[in-house]
Amino acid sequence: MDMKGKRAAVLVENLYQDLEVWYPILRMREAGAEVTIVGTGARTYSSKHGYEVRADRSAEQVDAAEFDAVIIPGGYAPDRMRLHKPMVDLVREMSRRGKVVAAICHGGWMLVSADILRGKKVTGYIAIRDDLVNAGATYQDSEVVRDGNLITSRKPEDLPAFCRTILQALSEVKREADAR
Repeated sequence: MDMKGKRAAVLVENLYQDLEVWYPILRMREAGAEVTIVGTGARTYSSKHGYEVRADRSAEQVDAAEFDAVIIPGGYAPDRMRLHKPMVDLVREMSRRGKVVAAICHGGWMLVSADILRGKKVTGYIAIRDDLVNAGATYQDSEVVRDGNLITSRKPEDLPAFCRTILQALSEVKREADAR
């Protein structure tokens, strides 16, 4: 799939799950999408295993209109991300605009904080199942669940299906400028 002209934001914070950041970044770039790494304010973030990623911009510096998709990795990073209002607002606004919102593993915590799960079917790491359900979602134990523009997966082993589903959803999205 050629994703030339598509733009994706990948959210980062300290203690991110290594594969859940790098696999989607590399897969989206490989398909031709422009990827912007969005942090909470620092320039560099460390993974659970000490690998660093450099943010291109902070959540305060971006707007949902710039992107076709937002990808939220897991690890412990989402617990830190959800304390940063501009990052939560970005996810909420992406959802409100009907853009692709994708979360894997503990990334579902950001969906809870953005209050976008009522009536949705989702999956995520089993330890946050109760959080997802209490936020109004129906939990399914599947490698990937797509409910409209919302895409969720459980763990690193699900990354191939997660990224395939994101790419499929992106292929269906018209750019806001094209829709006018």
